[in-house]
Amino acid sequence: MGDYLFSLVLTVHVLVGLGVIGLVLVQHGKGADMGAAFGSGASGSLFGSSGSANFLSRTTAVLATVFFMTSLGLSYLASDKPAAPSSVMEGVQTAPSTDGAPAVPVAPADDSKSQSIPK
Repeated sequence: MGDYLFSLVLTVHVLVGLGVIGLVLVQHGKGADMGAAFGSGASGSLFGSSGSANFLSRTTAVLATVFFMTSLGLSYLASDKPAAPSSVMEGVQTAPSTDGAPAVPVAPADDSKSQSIPK
């Protein structure tokens, strides 16, 4: 269930990120009107000059908020996974000692190379 939820949030995160990039590229900057005032271009856009800024800026703000929330969700879901062992020696099995000597690590049973090493 955790992997499914992580994949779902990651997919939403990537799609929202692409949406934010697209909306930012579609919008025109505040300096674009200054050039249009002196005749170097048209100040109108695809959605109209007055309504586009409000619609696009509000949509960008909503998508940016969703992007921020999915970022927090991904960090929470990633930190919820069990931690890897901090040492290589944590996974080593030791044989019980019967004569009071310190315990020694046990070699794997199927290791074919361990048979050819002289002792």
